[in-house]
Amino acid sequence: MLDYDFGPGHPLKPERLRRAIALLQAVEPLDVTDPGMDARNDVLRVHDPHYVDVVHALSSGDRLPDTLVRQHGFGSLDNPAFIGMYEASLAYSAGTARAAYEVREGAPLAFGLAGGLHHAHRSKASGFCIFDDPAIAIAVLRERFDRVAYVDIDVHHGDGVQWMFYDDPHVLTCSIHESGRSLFPSTGWVEETGEAFTSLNVPLERDTTGDVWLWAFREGILAALEAFRPEAIVLQMGTDAHVLDPLGHLRVGVEDWWCAVRLIRDFGVPIVAVGGGGYNLTTVPRMWVGAILTLLGRPIPTTIPDEIPAEWGLPSFFDREAAGEGLRREEAEATIQELRPILARIPRP
Repeated sequence: MLDYDFGPGHPLKPERLRRAIALLQAVEPLDVTDPGMDARNDVLRVHDPHYVDVVHALSSGDRLPDTLVRQHGFGSLDNPAFIGMYEASLAYSAGTARAAYEVREGAPLAFGLAGGLHHAHRSKASGFCIFDDPAIAIAVLRERFDRVAYVDIDVHHGDGVQWMFYDDPHVLTCSIHESGRSLFPSTGWVEETGEAFTSLNVPLERDTTGDVWLWAFREGILAALEAFRPEAIVLQMGTDAHVLDPLGHLRVGVEDWWCAVRLIRDFGVPIVAVGGGGYNLTTVPRMWVGAILTLLGRPIPTTIPDEIPAEWGLPSFFDREAAGEGLRREEAEATIQELRPILARIPRP
Protein backbone atom coordinates (compact mmCIF):
# COMPACT_ATOMS: atom_id res chain seq x y z
CA MET A 1 0.00 0.00 0.00
CA LEU A 2 2.90 2.36 0.71
CA ASP A 3 4.05 1.82 -2.87
CA TYR A 4 1.06 3.82 -4.11
CA ASP A 5 3.32 6.76 -4.88
CA PHE A 6 3.06 9.19 -7.81
CA GLY A 7 6.50 10.64 -7.12
CA PRO A 8 8.27 13.10 -4.81
CA GLY A 9 6.58 16.23 -6.15
CA HIS A 10 3.06 14.84 -5.92
CA PRO A 11 0.81 16.02 -3.05
CA LEU A 12 -0.46 12.49 -2.24
CA LYS A 13 2.34 11.17 -0.05
CA PRO A 14 2.30 7.58 1.24
CA GLU A 15 4.19 8.85 4.28
CA ARG A 16 0.86 10.04 5.70
CA LEU A 17 -0.36 6.43 5.91
CA ARG A 18 2.87 5.22 7.50
CA ARG A 19 2.65 7.94 10.16
CA ALA A 20 -1.01 7.26 10.84
CA ILE A 21 -0.34 3.55 11.39
CA ALA A 22 2.64 4.31 13.65
CA LEU A 23 0.58 6.76 15.70
CA LEU A 24 -2.32 4.33 15.97
CA GLN A 25 -0.09 1.51 17.16
CA ALA A 26 1.47 3.82 19.74
CA VAL A 27 -1.91 4.90 21.10
CA GLU A 28 -4.18 1.88 20.64
CA PRO A 29 -2.48 -1.23 19.25
CA LEU A 30 -4.99 -3.07 17.07
CA ASP A 31 -4.90 -6.31 15.18
CA VAL A 32 -3.96 -5.64 11.57
CA THR A 33 -4.87 -8.15 8.88
CA ASP A 34 -2.76 -8.43 5.74
CA PRO A 35 -5.39 -8.64 2.97
CA GLY A 36 -2.87 -9.59 0.29
CA MET A 37 -3.32 -8.21 -3.21
CA ASP A 38 -5.72 -10.71 -4.76
CA ALA A 39 -8.35 -8.07 -5.48
CA ARG A 40 -8.73 -8.15 -9.26
CA ASN A 41 -12.15 -9.79 -9.12
CA ASP A 42 -13.31 -7.22 -6.59
CA VAL A 43 -11.96 -4.39 -8.75
CA LEU A 44 -13.95 -5.82 -11.67
CA ARG A 45 -17.13 -5.40 -9.64
CA VAL A 46 -17.00 -1.67 -10.45
CA HIS A 47 -14.39 -1.17 -13.21
CA ASP A 48 -14.35 -2.01 -16.90
CA PRO A 49 -12.04 -4.99 -17.65
CA HIS A 50 -10.33 -3.11 -20.49
CA TYR A 51 -9.48 -0.24 -18.14
CA VAL A 52 -8.03 -2.65 -15.58
CA ASP A 53 -5.88 -4.19 -18.34
CA VAL A 54 -4.64 -0.72 -19.35
CA VAL A 55 -3.64 -0.02 -15.72
CA HIS A 56 -1.78 -3.33 -15.65
CA ALA A 57 0.03 -2.60 -18.91
CA LEU A 58 1.12 0.89 -17.89
CA SER A 59 2.18 -0.44 -14.50
CA SER A 60 4.44 -2.96 -16.26
CA GLY A 61 6.09 -0.26 -18.37
CA ASP A 62 4.33 -1.05 -21.65
CA ARG A 63 4.14 1.75 -24.20
CA LEU A 64 0.56 2.51 -25.19
CA PRO A 65 -0.80 5.11 -27.63
CA ASP A 66 -0.99 8.56 -26.03
CA THR A 67 -4.66 8.88 -26.93
CA LEU A 68 -5.44 5.64 -25.09
CA VAL A 69 -3.41 6.72 -22.06
CA ARG A 70 -5.20 10.07 -21.86
CA GLN A 71 -8.59 8.46 -22.49
CA HIS A 72 -8.16 6.48 -19.28
CA GLY A 73 -7.03 9.43 -17.20
CA PHE A 74 -3.25 8.94 -17.12
CA GLY A 75 -0.43 11.19 -18.25
CA SER A 76 -1.62 14.25 -16.32
CA LEU A 77 0.06 15.87 -13.31
CA ASP A 78 -2.72 14.44 -11.13
CA ASN A 79 -2.39 10.86 -12.35
CA PRO A 80 1.02 10.15 -13.87
CA ALA A 81 1.44 6.45 -14.62
CA PHE A 82 4.13 4.76 -12.55
CA ILE A 83 5.73 1.34 -12.48
CA GLY A 84 3.99 -0.89 -9.94
CA MET A 85 0.78 1.14 -9.76
CA TYR A 86 -1.36 -1.87 -10.60
CA GLU A 87 -0.05 -3.90 -7.66
CA ALA A 88 -0.23 -0.91 -5.30
CA SER A 89 -3.80 -0.20 -6.39
CA LEU A 90 -4.75 -3.85 -5.88
CA ALA A 91 -3.23 -3.63 -2.39
CA TYR A 92 -5.36 -0.74 -1.14
CA SER A 93 -8.40 -2.17 -2.93
CA ALA A 94 -7.82 -5.50 -1.18
CA GLY A 95 -7.70 -3.74 2.17
CA THR A 96 -11.05 -2.06 1.65
CA ALA A 97 -12.59 -5.22 0.15
CA ARG A 98 -11.43 -7.26 3.15
CA ALA A 99 -12.98 -4.72 5.52
CA ALA A 100 -16.24 -4.94 3.56
CA TYR A 101 -16.18 -8.74 3.67
CA GLU A 102 -15.71 -8.61 7.44
CA VAL A 103 -18.76 -6.37 7.82
CA ARG A 104 -20.75 -8.43 5.33
CA GLU A 105 -20.07 -11.49 7.52
CA GLY A 106 -21.22 -9.79 10.71
CA ALA A 107 -18.50 -7.48 12.06
CA PRO A 108 -19.91 -4.16 13.31
CA LEU A 109 -16.88 -2.17 12.13
CA ALA A 110 -13.81 -2.61 9.93
CA PHE A 111 -11.21 -0.23 8.48
CA GLY A 112 -9.39 0.05 5.17
CA LEU A 113 -7.33 3.12 5.99
CA ALA A 114 -5.22 3.10 2.80
CA GLY A 115 -8.38 3.37 0.71
CA GLY A 116 -11.00 6.04 0.18
CA LEU A 117 -9.95 6.81 -3.39
CA HIS A 118 -13.33 8.13 -4.44
CA HIS A 119 -12.63 9.93 -7.74
CA ALA A 120 -11.89 6.92 -9.97
CA HIS A 121 -14.56 6.26 -12.59
CA ARG A 122 -15.51 2.98 -14.20
CA SER A 123 -13.01 3.41 -17.04
CA LYS A 124 -10.87 6.35 -15.97
CA ALA A 125 -8.39 7.38 -13.29
CA SER A 126 -9.02 10.79 -11.78
CA GLY A 127 -7.93 12.98 -8.89
CA PHE A 128 -5.07 10.74 -7.65
CA CYS A 129 -7.41 7.71 -7.73
CA ILE A 130 -6.93 4.62 -9.91
CA PHE A 131 -9.38 2.07 -8.48
CA ASP A 132 -12.52 3.18 -6.65
CA ASP A 133 -12.34 1.12 -3.47
CA PRO A 134 -15.33 2.74 -1.69
CA ALA A 135 -17.47 1.59 -4.62
CA ILE A 136 -16.03 -1.91 -4.19
CA ALA A 137 -17.05 -1.84 -0.52
CA ILE A 138 -20.59 -0.83 -1.44
CA ALA A 139 -20.83 -3.65 -3.98
CA VAL A 140 -19.67 -6.19 -1.39
CA LEU A 141 -22.07 -4.93 1.27
CA ARG A 142 -24.98 -5.06 -1.15
CA GLU A 143 -24.59 -8.85 -1.20
CA ARG A 144 -26.06 -8.86 2.31
CA PHE A 145 -27.68 -5.48 2.94
CA ASP A 146 -30.62 -4.19 0.94
CA ARG A 147 -29.90 -0.52 1.70
CA VAL A 148 -26.35 0.81 1.87
CA ALA A 149 -25.30 4.44 2.37
CA TYR A 150 -22.04 6.08 1.39
CA VAL A 151 -20.98 9.11 3.46
CA ASP A 152 -18.09 11.25 2.19
CA ILE A 153 -16.56 13.96 4.42
CA ASP A 154 -13.61 14.70 2.14
CA VAL A 155 -13.25 18.34 1.01
CA HIS A 156 -13.66 17.12 -2.58
CA HIS A 157 -16.92 15.80 -3.99
CA GLY A 158 -17.04 11.98 -4.07
CA ASP A 159 -17.87 12.00 -7.77
CA GLY A 160 -16.62 8.57 -8.79
CA VAL A 161 -18.74 6.78 -6.21
CA GLN A 162 -21.76 8.95 -6.97
CA TRP A 163 -21.77 8.24 -10.69
CA MET A 164 -21.32 4.49 -10.21
CA PHE A 165 -24.50 4.29 -8.12
CA TYR A 166 -26.30 7.37 -9.41
CA ASP A 167 -29.62 5.72 -10.26
CA ASP A 168 -29.47 2.81 -7.82
CA PRO A 169 -32.40 3.04 -5.37
CA HIS A 170 -30.60 0.70 -2.94
CA VAL A 171 -27.52 2.94 -2.50
CA LEU A 172 -27.62 6.45 -1.02
CA THR A 173 -24.49 8.48 -1.77
CA CYS A 174 -23.94 11.53 0.45
CA SER A 175 -21.11 14.03 0.08
CA ILE A 176 -20.37 17.26 1.98
CA HIS A 177 -17.63 19.19 0.23
CA GLU A 178 -16.28 22.49 -0.97
CA SER A 179 -18.29 23.87 -3.86
CA GLY A 180 -17.25 22.95 -7.39
CA ARG A 181 -17.03 26.67 -8.09
CA SER A 182 -13.69 26.74 -6.31
CA LEU A 183 -12.45 23.15 -6.18
CA PHE A 184 -11.94 19.97 -8.20
CA PRO A 185 -13.86 18.05 -9.53
CA SER A 186 -16.37 20.86 -10.18
CA THR A 187 -19.31 18.55 -9.51
CA GLY A 188 -21.47 17.71 -6.50
CA TRP A 189 -24.26 20.21 -7.00
CA VAL A 190 -27.54 20.05 -5.10
CA GLU A 191 -29.46 19.16 -8.25
CA GLU A 192 -27.40 15.98 -8.80
CA THR A 193 -30.00 13.68 -7.26
CA GLY A 194 -30.26 10.67 -9.58
CA GLU A 195 -33.57 9.30 -10.80
CA ALA A 196 -34.32 7.70 -7.43
CA PHE A 197 -33.23 10.75 -5.39
CA THR A 198 -30.50 8.69 -3.76
CA SER A 199 -27.68 11.13 -4.45
CA LEU A 200 -27.37 13.88 -1.83
CA ASN A 201 -24.81 16.67 -2.09
CA VAL A 202 -24.02 19.48 0.36
CA PRO A 203 -21.68 21.92 -1.44
CA LEU A 204 -20.25 24.66 0.78
CA GLU A 205 -18.49 27.87 -0.12
CA ARG A 206 -14.77 28.31 0.47
CA ASP A 207 -13.84 29.59 3.96
CA THR A 208 -16.82 27.85 5.57
CA THR A 209 -15.85 27.28 9.21
CA GLY A 210 -16.19 24.03 11.11
CA ASP A 211 -19.25 25.02 13.13
CA VAL A 212 -21.16 25.83 9.94
CA TRP A 213 -19.81 22.69 8.22
CA LEU A 214 -21.02 20.53 11.12
CA TRP A 215 -24.44 22.22 11.15
CA ALA A 216 -24.77 21.55 7.41
CA PHE A 217 -23.67 17.95 7.99
CA ARG A 218 -26.47 17.47 10.52
CA GLU A 219 -29.11 19.21 8.42
CA GLY A 220 -28.11 17.58 5.14
CA ILE A 221 -26.19 14.31 5.49
CA LEU A 222 -27.67 13.14 8.79
CA ALA A 223 -31.18 14.07 7.69
CA ALA A 224 -30.70 12.02 4.50
CA LEU A 225 -29.53 9.00 6.50
CA GLU A 226 -32.50 9.29 8.85
CA ALA A 227 -34.83 9.27 5.83
CA PHE A 228 -33.12 6.44 3.94
CA ARG A 229 -32.41 4.25 7.00
CA PRO A 230 -29.45 2.29 5.62
CA GLU A 231 -28.55 -1.10 7.00
CA ALA A 232 -24.81 -0.45 6.57
CA ILE A 233 -22.59 2.57 5.85
CA VAL A 234 -19.35 3.11 3.97
CA LEU A 235 -17.63 6.14 5.53
CA GLN A 236 -14.96 7.96 3.53
CA MET A 237 -12.76 9.92 5.96
CA GLY A 238 -10.85 12.43 3.86
CA THR A 239 -9.20 14.92 6.22
CA ASP A 240 -8.64 17.71 3.70
CA ALA A 241 -11.56 19.83 4.90
CA HIS A 242 -9.17 20.86 7.69
CA VAL A 243 -8.14 24.51 7.74
CA LEU A 244 -4.44 23.63 7.34
CA ASP A 245 -4.84 21.42 4.28
CA PRO A 246 -3.05 22.88 1.24
CA LEU A 247 -5.52 21.60 -1.41
CA GLY A 248 -8.83 22.76 0.06
CA HIS A 249 -10.27 26.07 1.23
CA LEU A 250 -12.63 25.10 4.05
CA ARG A 251 -11.84 26.02 7.66
CA VAL A 252 -12.86 22.88 9.55
CA GLY A 253 -11.11 21.93 12.80
CA VAL A 254 -10.49 18.46 14.18
CA GLU A 255 -13.24 18.52 16.81
CA ASP A 256 -16.05 19.36 14.38
CA TRP A 257 -14.74 16.74 11.94
CA TRP A 258 -14.54 14.09 14.67
CA CYS A 259 -18.07 15.04 15.75
CA ALA A 260 -19.34 14.14 12.28
CA VAL A 261 -17.59 10.76 12.59
CA ARG A 262 -19.24 10.26 15.98
CA LEU A 263 -22.66 11.03 14.52
CA ILE A 264 -22.14 8.32 11.90
CA ARG A 265 -21.06 5.88 14.64
CA ASP A 266 -24.12 6.71 16.70
CA PHE A 267 -26.41 5.96 13.78
CA GLY A 268 -25.95 2.39 14.98
CA VAL A 269 -25.40 0.33 11.83
CA PRO A 270 -22.31 -1.60 10.64
CA ILE A 271 -19.59 0.61 9.16
CA VAL A 272 -16.76 0.15 6.68
CA ALA A 273 -14.44 3.12 7.27
CA VAL A 274 -11.83 4.09 4.69
CA GLY A 275 -9.28 6.87 4.39
CA GLY A 276 -9.33 9.46 1.64
CA GLY A 277 -7.76 12.84 0.94
CA GLY A 278 -5.50 14.80 3.25
CA TYR A 279 -2.25 16.49 2.30
CA ASN A 280 -0.86 18.04 5.48
CA LEU A 281 1.33 15.56 7.34
CA THR A 282 0.63 17.26 10.67
CA THR A 283 -3.13 16.77 10.40
CA VAL A 284 -3.77 13.47 8.59
CA PRO A 285 -2.27 11.07 11.19
CA ARG A 286 -3.97 12.61 14.22
CA MET A 287 -7.31 13.05 12.45
CA TRP A 288 -7.38 9.47 11.19
CA VAL A 289 -6.33 8.01 14.53
CA GLY A 290 -8.88 10.20 16.33
CA ALA A 291 -11.56 9.00 13.90
CA ILE A 292 -10.64 5.36 14.50
CA LEU A 293 -10.79 5.86 18.27
CA THR A 294 -14.12 7.65 17.90
CA LEU A 295 -15.61 4.82 15.85
CA LEU A 296 -14.35 2.34 18.45
CA GLY A 297 -15.98 4.36 21.23
CA ARG A 298 -12.66 5.13 22.89
CA PRO A 299 -11.40 8.51 24.12
CA ILE A 300 -8.98 10.60 22.11
CA PRO A 301 -5.90 11.44 24.19
CA THR A 302 -4.64 14.99 24.41
CA THR A 303 -0.93 14.26 24.16
CA ILE A 304 1.02 12.46 21.46
CA PRO A 305 3.02 9.42 22.70
CA ASP A 306 6.69 10.09 23.38
CA GLU A 307 7.85 7.52 20.82
CA ILE A 308 6.44 9.62 17.95
CA PRO A 309 9.30 11.73 16.48
CA ALA A 310 9.12 15.42 17.38
CA GLU A 311 9.94 16.37 13.80
CA TRP A 312 6.53 15.06 12.73
CA GLY A 313 5.06 18.22 14.25
CA LEU A 314 2.29 16.53 16.26
CA PRO A 315 2.28 18.31 19.65
CA SER A 316 -1.33 17.29 20.38
CA PHE A 317 -4.27 15.46 18.85
CA PHE A 318 -6.28 18.66 19.10
CA ASP A 319 -5.78 21.90 17.19
CA ARG A 320 -3.68 24.58 18.80
CA GLU A 321 -5.90 27.38 17.52
CA ALA A 322 -9.54 27.65 16.55
CA ALA A 323 -10.27 27.94 12.85
CA GLY A 324 -12.84 30.69 13.36
CA GLU A 325 -16.60 30.41 13.50
CA GLY A 326 -19.74 31.52 11.73
CA LEU A 327 -18.22 32.10 8.31
CA ARG A 328 -20.44 31.40 5.27
CA ARG A 329 -23.46 30.60 7.44
CA GLU A 330 -25.93 32.35 5.14
CA GLU A 331 -24.69 30.48 2.08
CA ALA A 332 -24.87 27.16 3.94
CA GLU A 333 -28.42 27.92 5.07
CA ALA A 334 -29.40 28.66 1.48
CA THR A 335 -27.94 25.32 0.36
CA ILE A 336 -29.87 23.43 3.02
CA GLN A 337 -33.05 25.22 1.95
CA GLU A 338 -32.44 23.95 -1.59
CA LEU A 339 -31.97 20.44 -0.22
CA ARG A 340 -35.19 20.22 1.79
CA PRO A 341 -37.47 19.17 -1.10
CA ILE A 342 -34.84 16.64 -2.18
CA LEU A 343 -34.64 15.20 1.33
CA ALA A 344 -38.41 14.75 1.24
CA ARG A 345 -38.09 12.59 -1.90
CA ILE A 346 -35.43 10.18 -0.62
CA PRO A 347 -36.99 6.71 -0.74
CA ARG A 348 -38.01 5.45 2.70
CA PRO A 349 -37.77 1.77 3.67
